[in-house]
Amino acid sequence: MDSGLLVLRLVVGLLIAGHGVQKVSFRLGGNGLAGGTEEFRRDGFRGGRLTALAAGGSQIGAGLFLAAGLLTPMAAMAAMGVMTVAGTVKRHKGLWVQNDGYEYPLVLVTVAAALALTGPGRWSLDHAFGLTARPLWVPLAAIVIGPVSGLITRAVLTHPPATGTHPPATGDTTHGERPHA
Repeated sequence: MDSGLLVLRLVVGLLIAGHGVQKVSFRLGGNGLAGGTEEFRRDGFRGGRLTALAAGGSQIGAGLFLAAGLLTPMAAMAAMGVMTVAGTVKRHKGLWVQNDGYEYPLVLVTVAAALALTGPGRWSLDHAFGLTARPLWVPLAAIVIGPVSGLITRAVLTHPPATGTHPPATGDTTHGERPHA
């Protein structure tokens, strides 16, 4: 079981960290901080550069801490938070990743929750530092706080939709009226 947890932590943690690196640099195929800033603006977030830095830093930190198995419940909580935000961005596209849906963020949130519950295993820094004995409320709190913090972040940082400024869709002759039967 410990070797399985190690593989899971390394792969998932490093992938999450890699996403963060892409948001703030040109490494790993990223578009630099300017590209990360523009991505957040396109997705309807306010704060652009600061938002990209916070998201990228959170992903890098959460991913590296998960990979190392250090402060695992908190790392899982942070990973669940940022990946919940990612899921909300993709929610309108449906579940499946082939349509740019939220399948991948959902998998990462689920894996992070599982790691919070199981712990990082024997081959981890938590184990080396004697940080593996925790009451059940710690991982349960992480599982609740992570996604809730992501939803709150999304709500706070999203630009409110403009009201009454959208022109009718092409071919729409009703101008917002219901068609007559």
